[in-house]
Amino acid sequence: MAEKQKCMIIGASPIPGKKIFLEYPPADYFIICADGGYETAVTFDIQPDLVVGDFDSASQMPPKTMKCLSLPVEKDVTDTMFAVMKGLTKGFRDFVLLGCLGGQRFDHSIANLEVLQFLTDHGAKGVLADEHTKVFVIRDSRLRLSQMKGTTVSVFPYNGATCNVSYDGLEYPLNHETLTCGGTLMGVSNRVNADLAEIRVHTGTALVTLYEP
Repeated sequence: MAEKQKCMIIGASPIPGKKIFLEYPPADYFIICADGGYETAVTFDIQPDLVVGDFDSASQMPPKTMKCLSLPVEKDVTDTMFAVMKGLTKGFRDFVLLGCLGGQRFDHSIANLEVLQFLTDHGAKGVLADEHTKVFVIRDSRLRLSQMKGTTVSVFPYNGATCNVSYDGLEYPLNHETLTCGGTLMGVSNRVNADLAEIRVHTGTALVTLYEP
């Protein structure tokens, strides 16, 4: 196992300021930059442990002294998925993905939800995060939220038609309720109102989003 226990993936979507790196200090992570994510690392004076990609979204190439894996443009996985796969082969099971939400390519944000599903399927956990939003894929487990009063929480079924959930510490609690794709959307825009809240997924898989203004 690598000395550091967690892996940070930096993608090519813009990161406007250093706030996110205060919440997730790069020094605590093994850092893999995916394609144009290398430019973000340079901007914030972050030293990657590895850079991967086909560099179709990069305007700045890594120096030859940096460990870098060049990928073909025509491939079956995204650069971000490849970066996560490399992290898994190195033994990491705890991932944070930055620069992987928003940007000009909505389809890439969707693809990165699939990356979270991939991590869940391989016994790992991950979060997509930016300055205001965190996204999780949770299956048959729980997500604890500490000191997050006022945070907006939305929960959707993912990778299946339904999921069965319970909420504690939210404005609108649920107890073993089933959320259904195309249903009443009762999982949308809840709010944390306790110092410690919890979302439990009893069956199925849930996509959980947290929004802090």
